[in-house]
Amino acid sequence: MILLTGFEPFGGEAVNPSWSAAEAASKILQAEGHAVAAVELPCVFGHSIAVLEDALQRYRPELVVCVGQAGGRPRISLERVAINCDDARIPDNAGNRPVDEEVVRGGPAAYFSSLPVKAGLEALRAAGIPAEVSQSAGTYVCNHVFYALMHALNSSPAGGRSPGNGSPPTRGGFIHVPYETQQVPRGSGTPSLPAAVMAEALAVVVRTTLATTADIKLPAGSVH
Repeated sequence: MILLTGFEPFGGEAVNPSWSAAEAASKILQAEGHAVAAVELPCVFGHSIAVLEDALQRYRPELVVCVGQAGGRPRISLERVAINCDDARIPDNAGNRPVDEEVVRGGPAAYFSSLPVKAGLEALRAAGIPAEVSQSAGTYVCNHVFYALMHALNSSPAGGRSPGNGSPPTRGGFIHVPYETQQVPRGSGTPSLPAAVMAEALAVVVRTTLATTADIKLPAGSVH
């Protein structure tokens, strides 16, 4: 089972392309014979984790890809690391605005994605989809969910799956998508991608992850 998540709209937007892309990608992958569930998360600190954890318990996935919107970024961003820090520049959809708080009290400072981010980057580029490895998922609800996901997978005896069944640990990570083209005023110059491209990007990452047991070495770091 594959679990894809996206977020509800936030910050005054009418849509959130992370959810549109996750939902569309789930249909692409289902048509290819995969068992896939798509779940929309609230853009709310705390509650988003509760909904995610409920989905992990319900579906017992072997792969989890959470998706969020990073408006202004020009590429699909494969996030490398989640940090144990909530520091909200704007309130969430419930009015919460944590500052300098831990996602999980007493948890590790950070977790790395267990997706093959370099192999995913190579596959996306081969498919003609603009992509990058990102070194920061921010400190808003996206990172909040990313950290909680990795904490849950690292804390469970079978990485989120039923222990004792011989299954490999669940792999998971986070992907940021740009604005969807329809969100951006024509001629504004703000980066965006068509919804269909973002959905296919998620499907590419899922296919690559399922076919990859060890990530590849590929220069994709940043100087600053």
